[in-house]
Amino acid sequence: MFEVIIGLEVHAQLNTNSKLFCSCATSFGEEPNTNVCPTCLGLPGALPVLNKEAVHKAIMLGTAIKSKINQKSVFNRKNYFYPDLPSGYQISQFEVPVVGLGELTIDFPDGRQKTIGITRAHLENDAGKSIHTVSDSQVDLNRAGTPLLEIVSEPDMRSAEEAILYLKKLHSIVRYLGISDANMQECSFRADVNVSIRPKGDTNLNTRCEIKNMNSFKFIEKAIQYEVNRHIEAWEDGVHSSEIVQETRLFDPNTGETRSMRGKEDAADYRYFPDPDLLPVIITDEMMEKYSQIPELPDEKKARFVKEFGIKDYDASVITASLETAHFFDEMMKEGITGKNAATWLTVELPSRFKEGVTIENSPVQAKKLAAVVKAIEDGTISGKAAKEVLDFLMETPDMEVNAVIEKLGLKQVSDDGALLEIIDGILTANQDKVEQYKSGKDKLFGFFVGQTMKASKGTANPAKVNELLKERLS
Repeated sequence: MFEVIIGLEVHAQLNTNSKLFCSCATSFGEEPNTNVCPTCLGLPGALPVLNKEAVHKAIMLGTAIKSKINQKSVFNRKNYFYPDLPSGYQISQFEVPVVGLGELTIDFPDGRQKTIGITRAHLENDAGKSIHTVSDSQVDLNRAGTPLLEIVSEPDMRSAEEAILYLKKLHSIVRYLGISDANMQECSFRADVNVSIRPKGDTNLNTRCEIKNMNSFKFIEKAIQYEVNRHIEAWEDGVHSSEIVQETRLFDPNTGETRSMRGKEDAADYRYFPDPDLLPVIITDEMMEKYSQIPELPDEKKARFVKEFGIKDYDASVITASLETAHFFDEMMKEGITGKNAATWLTVELPSRFKEGVTIENSPVQAKKLAAVVKAIEDGTISGKAAKEVLDFLMETPDMEVNAVIEKLGLKQVSDDGALLEIIDGILTANQDKVEQYKSGKDKLFGFFVGQTMKASKGTANPAKVNELLKERLS
């Protein structure tokens, strides 16, 4: 039996307006090589100037993950050659990062929790983007110099599941903090995944392989599973030492396999040394006080939802996993409905009607209107079944008010005693034989009378009222 060892290096692109060491814009999707200047192009004589907003956002993250924030940190040059790194080195942090040791707690679906250690989070500037085609390779340097926070975990994860839970939690945190849009499709949130194995009970860390630049939770999970199986097969075949070497690998989503990219460098290979163009970063007490005041995070919001609205832990976890869903729920609760019903309609009924490309952010039915549907159920205006028809209609015609839809579809529940008794008396008169059987002890026939009444009312009868009035008549 083997134990899996996983560590993650997450790159979160900070949502500053300008790059880390120059005033070039960080906007995505511009014409190639337009958001550039002598500094981010690495031209001789151009000097970097630190973007203080990136430091402020690093303080916020450090506070969120309970880290030690170093009030004096240093930038280093990390030397390596790659076509999309114009200066031939990356300005990063090594020995003294802005954010030191911290931790993050992950939540399992069964309620268990586990704390994952965080080694550090350091600021660095991003490289550009290489674009490879059949005939040539091109370089777009618009991204070169954009500010990143590289968040390095301890090798504390023992399965692909734990790695994904960690990544999703970290993704939520940076979104809640508002320091990154964490758009994985645009590579604003991506991870390098380090994988190794060891026999159960062993404490040594064996040769690890790094799977580079992963920006999909689904593909990260598949890449880890493939890599773990590759390591185990090599070990069982007795070729682990020769087959498993320290290297950087790429994941091919078409085949579900990883393949070798290049040998993995050690820190010494990068020849780190303090950047001579940048002074040490000094974080004042005033900055610490100001930027450690962070908004409510997923764990705190989850606890509040459970306590304040009485929803289950699991439902609260689902809702708070997304900042937009959490805001949606908060808006629904302002309409005076119960938490349980709000959670069900938000997490089950509404998303089940989303077509491709529709999310909670661009849902045709917004929070106040969905709450009005729930309220109509709770005050007895419509049944739960009718509410589904109302929501179906609203998804196509979101501008109509809920009450207008109920009237248009003729779904308003009949709760008037007189109208319901007229229907009930007709049912009982037409089924005297079953009435006698019921009175002689066949209690299960009660469901028959309820069903017939609901059918006769075309589903508009209030079920609670029907039950109440039938019991009176049959007694």
